[in-house]
Amino acid sequence: MTRRVVITADDLSREPGTTEVIVALLAEGQVSATTLICLSPDAEPAANQVRALGVRPRLHVTLTSERGLPRWRPLDAAASLVDPDGTLSDDPFVLGARGEAEDVIREADAQLRWMRDRGFAPEAADSHAGTLYGLHGRSWLAEALEWCARHGLAFRLPRDPEPYFGGPLPPRLAAAHEGAVALADALGVSIPRTIATNRRGAHELGGYERLRDDYLRRLAALPEGTSELFLHPSREDAVTGPDGIVRIWEARLLRDPVWHRALEREGIEVVGGW
Repeated sequence: MTRRVVITADDLSREPGTTEVIVALLAEGQVSATTLICLSPDAEPAANQVRALGVRPRLHVTLTSERGLPRWRPLDAAASLVDPDGTLSDDPFVLGARGEAEDVIREADAQLRWMRDRGFAPEAADSHAGTLYGLHGRSWLAEALEWCARHGLAFRLPRDPEPYFGGPLPPRLAAAHEGAVALADALGVSIPRTIATNRRGAHELGGYERLRDDYLRRLAALPEGTSELFLHPSREDAVTGPDGIVRIWEARLLRDPVWHRALEREGIEVVGGW
């Protein structure tokens, strides 16, 4: 079996700097997929830019705002998802404590409808900030998978979660994950073999070379089948605080000849989806 990888640039339309970098990387062929935040005021022009490149963005189901940016409003405005001013909290744990499954799925429906109404027709969905997975309180994995099955969407749920989580899952999460993978298979929802991303800040990494070495290690460890590496390339000013530099490092990695030589040496095929 061939080793394949989807190289995804997450957060298209998050803000102009991120869109600019992702569009450039797609045009250069440095990434093979992107995910769209359709709640952003920049969503439609950003999606049109990548469509002009022949790229169909995935739906990045978004249930929280981002710290340091004007808060987003949901398309459905379900009560359990929003603060008193009608905006989404920027704290995933707030959502995890109060979000109701029915409201989560209504909002996912509204975001998918927004994309389809504009002719984008995504083939897959995933979860911005991981809010659907139960890492911040309530899990909506079962509801999300049933929703994907109804709409014919693949979903970013790894069969092997350890490369993403950084080790074995705690027993509660491990049981929930095993059940979710079984449900995905029963429903016919396509999921990747594994997923991986950088979850460390600039202080912990210390520099670009550490980030690059970590991704090279992840690349070499990819199993047979189709996996996904998802990154968040952007400009440094996209994120407040010291960790903005990490997004520059990720954009640099995707253009680094060392990275491209490793892809070739490992014999890994880059694909657009699983």
